[in-house]
Amino acid sequence: MSVEFFIDTNIFIYSLEGLDTRKTATADRLITTGIATGNACISFQVVQECLNTAIRKAAVPLSTDAIKLYMTSVLKPLYTVHPSIKLYHDALDIQNRYRYSFYDSLIISAALVANCITLYSEDMQHEQQIGSLTIKNPFLS
Repeated sequence: MSVEFFIDTNIFIYSLEGLDTRKTATADRLITTGIATGNACISFQVVQECLNTAIRKAAVPLSTDAIKLYMTSVLKPLYTVHPSIKLYHDALDIQNRYRYSFYDSLIISAALVANCITLYSEDMQHEQQIGSLTIKNPFLS
């Protein structure tokens, strides 16, 4: 499997909440482009974090029916990276080497497993290179 970019959870949250119009527009563009081109992916972790945030932590929580529809129409087409022992081993190595949290390391590991060249995330070091992967904050001007 090889796609161009991986989308971190925070991108979906900006899209869902719509509180910051600039960030929402950027998030919507990334998600729409990823689905339309088939050139983006997410992991099981992003699905779980997105669902939990949308239901419990969002400024305007989604109903069960709304989140099911979002999961089917937005998350499912992007969901390609599943858990594996290799993914966890790689995440532990990334955590040890780069000092990211374990959960951020899982995201990075998933992007690497998918052979992505870009990981879009607001929460990690912008322009950091890890193997063939570059982390980018899409919200920086």
